[in-house]
Amino acid sequence: MKLHLGCGKRYIEGFTHIDAVDYPHVDHVSQIDSLPFIADDSVDLIYACHVLEHFKRSDTARVLTEWKRVLKPKGVLRLAVPDFGAACEVYQKYGRLDLVIGLIFGRQDYIYNIHYNVFDFASLSKLLKDVGFAGGGGGEIRRYDWRETEHAAIDDYSQAYIPHMDKENGILVSLNVECVKP
Repeated sequence: MKLHLGCGKRYIEGFTHIDAVDYPHVDHVSQIDSLPFIADDSVDLIYACHVLEHFKRSDTARVLTEWKRVLKPKGVLRLAVPDFGAACEVYQKYGRLDLVIGLIFGRQDYIYNIHYNVFDFASLSKLLKDVGFAGGGGGEIRRYDWRETEHAAIDDYSQAYIPHMDKENGILVSLNVECVKP
């Protein structure tokens, strides 16, 4: 089983889609921080693209622990979150707040589109280690290349660049990280 948590309008064939909004392809309309309808140790892969930042800092460890609960041993957690370091790089290069404000704070155009958290690789790695995604045979926490995933054909925020859609020369503003449950 593969879960696409907080899928929004994006559909990835072969995944079970879970979102708080009832889009036609959503298999379970639910908040994604609690998955009581998913059994322990039953999921091979969780893909959560630009959703972890929507949880308050005090809730992120709890959310990741819940996602870890449903993953099988050796199951993969694949995250994409706004990259704070890249946002700083974009701001330094272009000097334009409008290019990064949505990345940092969300669009704030509806209740679920507010960012409460920011991450860089070091802070996200520490958080993942703290909830048990590293060591004990769990493998390394590493960046992944969106081009090498089974959902590479789905244009989502894991492929977000500034300038927009300049995937050859732009700055990737998504921090794409995956790890394995021990």
